[in-house]
Order: sequence, then C-alpha cells, then structure tokens
Amino acid sequence: MDLSTTYLGIRLKNPIVLSACPLSYNLDNLKRVEEAGASAIVMYSLFEEQIAHEAAELHHYLSYGTESFAESLTYFPDLKQYNLGPEEYVNLVRKAKKSLGIPVIGSLNGISVGGWMNYAKKIEEAGADALELNVYYIPTDPLLSGNEVEDRYLEVLLGVKRTVRIPVAMKLSPFFSSMANFAQRLDNAGANGLVMFNRFYQPDIDLESLEVKPEVVLSSPHSLRLPLRWIAILYGKVKASLAGTSGIHTAEDVLKMLMVGADATMMCSALLKNGPQHIAKVLKDLEQWMAEREYVSVEQMKGSMSQKSVADPSAFERANYMKALSTYSSNH
Repeated sequence: MDLSTTYLGIRLKNPIVLSACPLSYNLDNLKRVEEAGASAIVMYSLFEEQIAHEAAELHHYLSYGTESFAESLTYFPDLKQYNLGPEEYVNLVRKAKKSLGIPVIGSLNGISVGGWMNYAKKIEEAGADALELNVYYIPTDPLLSGNEVEDRYLEVLLGVKRTVRIPVAMKLSPFFSSMANFAQRLDNAGANGLVMFNRFYQPDIDLESLEVKPEVVLSSPHSLRLPLRWIAILYGKVKASLAGTSGIHTAEDVLKMLMVGADATMMCSALLKNGPQHIAKVLKDLEQWMAEREYVSVEQMKGSMSQKSVADPSAFERANYMKALSTYSSNH
C-alpha cells in the first residue's frame, strides 16, 4: 500500500507531518517523532520579536562603553558567552538535518520583512528542505483596509522568495474576507504551499487579578471543520500544495483531509496529549481503513471529496446551512 504524497514538491513517505509546536524544541523529541513514523517535521517558529530583540541586545553589548575611553573602540565582548536565540534555532535546524532522515521545514513567525530575510537565508543554509511563514497579524487599525492587510502578507512572501531557493509555504488564518481570492493571489505570487489554518491564541481575563492573560487551548477534532471546508473549495483552483492543520487527531481526520484535497496533514495537539507514539497508531489505522476499502494509495483518494468532485458542490457553501439546522433540530 502506497501512503506517499507530495508536499511543496517534496516526496513524503506518508501524509503525517509534525506541525510547528513545542515537540521540536529539542533533538530527542524530533527523533521520537521520526521513529513513530512522521514523514516530515515543521520546526517551532522563530519569532520576529526574537530577531529584533537579539539585534538590539547585540548592538547594546557591542557599543556599551565605547564612548568612554579610546581603547574601548577596539573592545568586543566574548560572543561565545552571548546567548543568541535565533542562532540557536539555526543550529538546531542544522543538527536536525544531520540526525534525521526525513525533511525538516523551518518556520518564521511575524509580519514585517526586516530581519526575516537574513534568517530565512540562514535557515536555508542550515539545510532546511523548505520554509513555512507563519504570519500572525491582528489588524487593529480601523484605517487599515483588507487589501492593505493582504498586501503585507504578499510583501513578506515575495521578500522571502527573493531570498531563498527552497520551497516556501504560507500558514494562514481563516479571517480573510475573500479567502479564495487571497489564496489565488498568494499562489500567483509564488507560494509553494498554503497551510490551513493558524490558530490564533485568544486572550482571556483573570477575574481575580483583573489582568488580560494568555491561555493555550489545544485543538479538538471539531477544529477540523474549517480547514476541511476551505481545502475542499481550493482543491484544483490553486497550484500550491495544500496542508491541513488544526483538529487532526485520528486516522479518520487524516482521511477526511486527504479526501478533500490535502497533500499533507499536520499534527500537534494530539501528539502533545498522547505523545509522539500516537503517530504509529494513526498510520496503522489509516492502512487498515484503506485496505478494507481496497484503496491502494493515498493519491487514489486525494481530492475525491473536494468541492469539484462531489455530486453536490453547494454542500460546502451556504446552501447546506438550512439542511444542517434542520438535521440538528430533528435529532434533538
């Protein structure tokens, strides 16, 4: 049985990829993920703020005291004792490539071009097979139009594409007014892949301290519905690879994503809950389901339940809304 798939032009042994998450913080975890059967890993994100912070700190240490004495103009601190977070990230990518036999995808998180270009190139030089741009941006300025927001994403994509030669994927949020149009704009601008969707961590309120606090809520299988719908709609309309992320916990979730047209299915929450060994169970269940229904390959099923392939394409649109409501009412 052939579980292989192609994502970002890279042949993967199966569709299960480790999403950017804390499991990639160290090499031992990455080895466990590979041993469990993952076909590729996306590194945790290097944040734009980290790059900016490290640049400011480095400038401080290189310039501190240089105006006091003439001799100090030739003084530099011992940079071996200086902890460069972004450099550690690049070193981990390099170690991962040397130690693992599966593709390693770097991840950058931010919204401006700035220092990204430099580190995009460094990640490529460290051996990364591809790069994922995890653009996390909350437009709060009421004077900023939707087109201007999209243009920022495109600026980042084009800047990175000019800097590196490896494939580049854009990890998107679902909050665009015309997702299909924007996906096509990214596709035309050269995005090699679209990852759906980024789960923005929503703030909460602590009623005791009266402070705004961050809180991470892991995904549930129900979170699958949104990326499933949009991958189904976009399949066949863009050249870029399509990856589903958020809500993928079981073999059934993987199968659904493949059938609507995903080239890769990315897992995070399920592995944080159950450990990397959960991948082996998902792969076993995937093979069993395919064997029982006489599927010989992943490619055979890919896109078979996309909007362009199903008998009722409107099922992915508003036309199915009243039917869903009536079904709920009749069952309760």
